[in-house]
Amino acid sequence: MYKVILTVLSISAVVLIAYAGWSIYNIFTDEEDKADAIHVDSDKELAELEDQRIEIQGSISEEDLDQYENKNLNPFGQAKEMNELTDNIYQEYIHGMSHQKVIASEKWGFYEIHLSRVQWLLDGLNEVNLEYEDVYRSILEKWLRGDFSTADADHNRIWQIQGGTIGEATGVYSPEEEKAYLESQSSN
Repeated sequence: MYKVILTVLSISAVVLIAYAGWSIYNIFTDEEDKADAIHVDSDKELAELEDQRIEIQGSISEEDLDQYENKNLNPFGQAKEMNELTDNIYQEYIHGMSHQKVIASEKWGFYEIHLSRVQWLLDGLNEVNLEYEDVYRSILEKWLRGDFSTADADHNRIWQIQGGTIGEATGVYSPEEEKAYLESQSSN
């Protein structure tokens, strides 16, 4: 009888240890798989944003905004809803809008600043949870008030979050410089 109990306990211990090892292995591989999936999704989203940038960048008119609204598009001309906004999208739009106001050696992307765009992004912060929500809110609230005095620092904060290495803002345009920039963008 003693041998039977010892055999059952030994087999149970081996099964328990194997199960614990398998469980621990799955916890770590699941976390790695999730991290890989997030990275792949993020890369895919960044590629989509880059493609969309080419389609929707530039100056915006009230007529354009009305057409977007009639087509149930957001103020950037996209079908993306507020509850679908991500850190990458906020960074793309804020960074692109800041180009209207800042001096930088290189700029990729431009979305004209319009109060309806700024307000839409601010409203979106109430719909989603984002890692850099406080940064976006601080910038957008200033811009909504018409305060662009720190647009270069705002640009550089987003640029740093994105891992920027080229195109750091070195100042804020004068009204004349901004007008010239806007004119150059509307002719593209």
